[in-house]
Amino acid sequence: MSINELARIKRWHVAHKAQHPLEYHTWDAMLTLWLMGWVGILPAVVLNPWILLACALCTSAPSLYVRYRVQAHHRHTLRCDWAGLQP
Repeated sequence: MSINELARIKRWHVAHKAQHPLEYHTWDAMLTLWLMGWVGILPAVVLNPWILLACALCTSAPSLYVRYRVQAHHRHTLRCDWAGLQP
């Protein structure tokens, strides 16, 4: 995901925080994991290369979450207004 896509989704969550507080906090958790992954790469290389796997997973957390939500939207399990999809 690009920074613009991350920012667009974050803007949607901030604008709809009152209506969707759980989604707002879940997206914040995904962004926290993403940042932790990027920050942890250098220490992982120096201390323990096996931690790079966890860092890679953390940096891809937002993309994985968006993919899951879009698939759930297409299965009619969850509604995903912030992905720019038609209901």
